[in-house]
Amino acid sequence: MREIKTIDITKAVAELCQEANCVLGEDVISALKQALEVEESQEGREVISQLLENAEVARTEQVPLCQDCGTAIVFLEIGQDVHIIGGALGEAIEEGVRQGYKQGSLRKSIVARPFTARKNTGDNTPPIIHTEIVSGESLKITVMSKGCGAENMSRLVMLNPGEGQKGIVNAVVQTISNAGGNACPPVVIGLGIGANVEKAMLLAKKALLRPVYELNIDPEIADLELEALGRVNDLGIGPMGYGGRITALAVHAEVMPTHIGGLPVAVNLQCHSGRHKTRIL
Repeated sequence: MREIKTIDITKAVAELCQEANCVLGEDVISALKQALEVEESQEGREVISQLLENAEVARTEQVPLCQDCGTAIVFLEIGQDVHIIGGALGEAIEEGVRQGYKQGSLRKSIVARPFTARKNTGDNTPPIIHTEIVSGESLKITVMSKGCGAENMSRLVMLNPGEGQKGIVNAVVQTISNAGGNACPPVVIGLGIGANVEKAMLLAKKALLRPVYELNIDPEIADLELEALGRVNDLGIGPMGYGGRITALAVHAEVMPTHIGGLPVAVNLQCHSGRHKTRIL
């Protein structure tokens, strides 16, 4: 049994919140550079060039990539041989978010009483925490800062089982078509297919953590990803909605078995600022 102190968890979460908001992943940088070579519209190329410049300024000056520093979403993979000591795990993570957003001068965007007072909590808490028990004696922490522009454009659809791959791709295309430039394209599209309502949405969110351009290892799912990406980029929405070829950088799908009577499909959109960082304790 390995012991991990909550004070170390708080410190890691605080640092990850700041890193995620200020340092764009190399996979996203690489994808944007490749998109710049492929994009056909002058406006689209200018937008991508500005996104790359913005990422460099954010990294070198340690300032947020975007004014919307997002909801703090924390994914935990907890080894079954780990013992958390020094306090409650959830409280340690919440304190880490509180410290990280304060130390990094990151915008606090979370409001309590969401359908009445909508009063800002003042420290971007509470975070959304997803936990998974795995084998081993380590704790893997991934912090995602998820902006609301793309999140607002996400959708869940319950397809007829007979609609199959065609229905799934059509649902993706319709979601992106409705979103237009509101999701701040070029986007990464997370797909959760199967399971049930809540699990499909979680699968879609977790799919966004996969490195851009990394296809699913299952050839059948990879084929669906490529078909959906091609259809989406044929829409002509382009970077930030100015028109062009590159509306999406990638489609990432995660699939689970489901009930014989259903085919849940969750579409979760990530804007061009794919902000997530991971640390293993």
